[in-house]
Amino acid sequence: MERMVRSNYKINQKVNFSSLSEEECEKIYLAAVEILERTGAVVHDEETLEVLEDAGCWVEGEKVRFPSGVTQAAVNSAPSRVVFCDRNGDRSIIAEGNNTYYGPGPTNNYYIDPMTGERRKPKKEDKADVAKTCDYLPNIDFVMDLGTPDDVTISLSDIHSFDAMIRNTTKPIFHWGFDIDQYEDIIEMAAVVAGGMEELQKNPFIALYSEPTPPLIHSKEAIAKATYAGKYKLPIIYTPCVMSGGTTPATLAGTLALGIADSLVGLVANQHLNKGNPFIMGGVYTIMDMNSTVFSYGSPEFLALQSGIAEVAHHMGIPVFGTAGCTDSCTLDGQAAGEAAMSILTAAQSGANLVHDVGYTEYGSTGSLYQLVMGDEIIGMVKRIMKGIKVDKEHLATDVIDEVGPGGHFIAQDHTMKHFKDETWFPELINRQRYPGWKNDGGTTMGERVIDKTQKILKEHQAEPLSEDILKRLDEIVENAEKRNKDE
Repeated sequence: MERMVRSNYKINQKVNFSSLSEEECEKIYLAAVEILERTGAVVHDEETLEVLEDAGCWVEGEKVRFPSGVTQAAVNSAPSRVVFCDRNGDRSIIAEGNNTYYGPGPTNNYYIDPMTGERRKPKKEDKADVAKTCDYLPNIDFVMDLGTPDDVTISLSDIHSFDAMIRNTTKPIFHWGFDIDQYEDIIEMAAVVAGGMEELQKNPFIALYSEPTPPLIHSKEAIAKATYAGKYKLPIIYTPCVMSGGTTPATLAGTLALGIADSLVGLVANQHLNKGNPFIMGGVYTIMDMNSTVFSYGSPEFLALQSGIAEVAHHMGIPVFGTAGCTDSCTLDGQAAGEAAMSILTAAQSGANLVHDVGYTEYGSTGSLYQLVMGDEIIGMVKRIMKGIKVDKEHLATDVIDEVGPGGHFIAQDHTMKHFKDETWFPELINRQRYPGWKNDGGTTMGERVIDKTQKILKEHQAEPLSEDILKRLDEIVENAEKRNKDE
């Protein structure tokens, strides 16, 4: 029998999947372009309206329609690669292609106290604990606050949250702000740590985060951040939270098209001010559960939509902000683990770049370090899946198989010692013990082990400290913001 020769042999480097064809991605993108050209959007910011009119948009009062050429020009100018550094200026996140990075989410109304399990309002010290936990966990790549502190001046909680995080992690921080005054304070704090504004622009460890109000409403607070980021050459995440059947059509394709249209409004303004400015689109795309009316973080439609937005963003050549590691469950249970695992795997396989909301529980209402720590374990497993199977002479190991022969074993082989650590993922929290060993070690559940690890991190881990001069300057910025707030 003649041996088959493969002249065009492709190597599968990644374990990705596609839920949409390239033609379907293009249809969804063109539908978003059509929505902006035909229906338009409402923009509640005078400066941005001037920017959009100068870009070639049709502006009538606060209603803006976007010629397809203007939208396409903005898409073409947006970079397909956005790099983030850590607090020390070392490049740690390269958001391009199918590279995937994970972190928590922002602005939850409630927080699970990691020491007592109590569901309560978040405090500023909790933001320090979130940053410290993220700093420790190997599979968490960036930091968000996982809840808005209410034990500080509420109108300055964004500044206080950032202040707590920047002191307790070296990892990149993606952060929100109420308005431009607060963003200026936050950027000033980041520039102090980076060694100046120019250094921050060259090696950003922060991304500004902003959400429009679907469908097609862009408040002054939201859209001004997109123009601000363009003027100051800083990365912006412009990300609608769309709810199929509520703020978008009940069809998933219509939801994707309308959500993308809202991101494109921010993109046009941002790119007109600074062509090539780092821009990340995407967001939380899910359904309104018609039984409970909740914004579901665990539905299969949520998974399909998160995959869809990642694929369309890749088709457009723009890095994408994904969502995973979250749950509709109100507690740390099997539902929480299952929904988190499904979304973390889907995000990786669809190639979402910056995946937030690890640690969200109770359909996003509550932030939980327990969920975050469990998510870190799941991400480790998913990273091993995504690593795939290397196929070459060394890994096929036919010589070793021949040497061992029928009935032999491979435990003592040098080949095994050489490869088993690289080929095998070893869990820290997931139990693989035999029953007697598990029982002798306390017979703990996964949830109990998660809680123990979370509390141990908070008791023992300390992030690399900032210098006393920098800490003093941060204190001054926060104090000045408090004084300005009182004067107003």
